[in-house]
Amino acid sequence: MSTSRDVAVIGGGLAGIATALGCADAGHRVTLVEARPRLGGLTHSFRRGDLWVDNGQHVFLRCCTSYLRLLERLGVRDLVELQPRLDVPVRSEKRPGLGRLRRSSLPAPLHLGWSLLRYRWLSPVERLRAATAVLALGRVDRTAPDVDEQSFGGWLREHGQSERAVDALWDLIGVATLNAHAADASLALAATVFQIGLLERTDAADIGWSRVPLQRLHGDAAMTALTAAGVEVRTSQKVSGVVALEPGWQVTTEAGSSAYDDVVVATAAGAAEALLPPGAIGVDPGWSERLGSSPIVNAHLVLDRKVLDHPFVAAADGPLQWVFDRTDQAGLRTGQYLALSLSAAEDLLGVPVSDLRDLLVPHLHRLIPESSRATIEEFFVTREPHATFRSAPGSQRWRSPAATGLGGLHVAGAWTETGWPATMEGAVRSGEAATASVNRRAVLEPAGPAEVAS
Repeated sequence: MSTSRDVAVIGGGLAGIATALGCADAGHRVTLVEARPRLGGLTHSFRRGDLWVDNGQHVFLRCCTSYLRLLERLGVRDLVELQPRLDVPVRSEKRPGLGRLRRSSLPAPLHLGWSLLRYRWLSPVERLRAATAVLALGRVDRTAPDVDEQSFGGWLREHGQSERAVDALWDLIGVATLNAHAADASLALAATVFQIGLLERTDAADIGWSRVPLQRLHGDAAMTALTAAGVEVRTSQKVSGVVALEPGWQVTTEAGSSAYDDVVVATAAGAAEALLPPGAIGVDPGWSERLGSSPIVNAHLVLDRKVLDHPFVAAADGPLQWVFDRTDQAGLRTGQYLALSLSAAEDLLGVPVSDLRDLLVPHLHRLIPESSRATIEEFFVTREPHATFRSAPGSQRWRSPAATGLGGLHVAGAWTETGWPATMEGAVRSGEAATASVNRRAVLEPAGPAEVAS
């Protein structure tokens, strides 16, 4: 009996792309349906005059092995930069100079010891306490349910971390990866970030980023790879219904209805709950709202001259978090294009652009004094109100495994039960899990959906 199945993947973000390619590579007949006119989901780009603008500043780490495999599968691994050794320049608004978080070649976790003990934005006592807390965090059981219920901020206080240490060190890393401040974050998710990213392998936290617009890296490359793999890609088609047949599933868009053996809902949590039959993931209705979401705001500045000599710089002692040089990716030929990435930015979502400029530019001048001598030729803002799920204590209870309680219906997305926070790596891992779920069902159950008229 053939194990090849007709599979619909709903959603063209990284989770859907990874699922569709995985299922096609396994020999299934795959249709990917995406509501937007392009693939890439939240990792996309758009044109603004002569500039390419990424909707957000997405980086990855060397430990993001699933994401790197996807780049290889898309044929774009050569379009990303990956540090040979972790090196994060850190500036303060209050004091001159440059701090650095970088690793040595010593075995983990000793590879960070020298950097922590010399980190200039903490006092000598805070550095020693931070090093002790790092080792203690490495012993946290990130899989324990009671750990997920705890606050990362509370754990840090219990381990002697001052407010300054949280701001200048822990949130420097945690806010960017968890999209939540330590006080609002699950200890389990924070432990995942620090253990996998910093403590288990010497080179795990080396930082990578795209050298081209994200649309080229993800969406455009995915369209080429999916088409070559035989996947039918339907963009600009919003799915309005997923209904059980006997056997199989019916997927309905404004273009009509089609039947499939398996359906993978690879959308954001709210959209997934709207499509999934009640009880599909075994929790009460309203679970996506309880899981919640967190926003990311990006302020974009085009300057008449170069003011930053690094690909990025992290910020301490102010509201700025990370500043990225996006000049080459944007296609800017003169001057410099900076993007200020602000995670967990609930308080900035409704602020007018002019007010954001008045708020952020003075902080940029204090952080990078050279910028005060530059002319700002453009200032604009992009906002993702629901950029990630909320990494709050207790969030694990609302995260579903790939296989739902209904045969042939699967889910993918960074919000699912990946063990990771809402990152590109988590999204791709969810696609791998959904593919494995489809493949298991292919072995156990015969294929053959009912015919549905289009």
